[in-house]
Amino acid sequence: MQESTLDVFSILLDGGWVMIPLFILGLIIYGLGISIILFFRRNNFRKATPEQINAWVEDPLIAEGQVGEILRYAQEDVGSMEQIQTRFEEVRLSEIPPINQSIVVLSILVNAAPLMGLLGTVLGMLTTFQGISMGGAEKTTDLVAKGISEALITTQMGLFLAIPGYFLVYNVKAKRASFESFLVRLESLTLQEFKKRTQPDDSAAA
Repeated sequence: MQESTLDVFSILLDGGWVMIPLFILGLIIYGLGISIILFFRRNNFRKATPEQINAWVEDPLIAEGQVGEILRYAQEDVGSMEQIQTRFEEVRLSEIPPINQSIVVLSILVNAAPLMGLLGTVLGMLTTFQGISMGGAEKTTDLVAKGISEALITTQMGLFLAIPGYFLVYNVKAKRASFESFLVRLESLTLQEFKKRTQPDDSAAA
């Protein structure tokens, strides 16, 4: 186990200094991606059944998690359907833009990973050509081997970060779209509930 760990560490060192920004880039990509996923996990809208959601809309006091907070805010002291729509728009403006910003940053970093790997490839090839141009068989062989190692390892590392990163970006975008659709559905149910509550009063007044 210890030998395999040392082998991995030595391979990373053979990639040259480009491996340092690649490693930092990887930490940021997956740290940011996990934080977005955890946000959606804390938001319990995916776990709630349609029956639960209908019950929560009818009585926001029993609603749980962030859904409960949204419903209580949207229904508290409202006197018209326009007020409900305004409050849901405020919820969207509060929740969606930070998610969008995080996804934009995540996409940029994921796209930067293979480019950073390509930079390592170019530097490795420069080292290889430098070794070829120098005299001395032993020194030339060492530089060529070092340059090829840098080129291959950094390319591999860049792809290793980017390929799963693209799936991560797709996943968080799908979760964002699902969350937006849920807010639209929640707004529609809340408006229907408000109309149902106020309709008897309108009939009596007529």
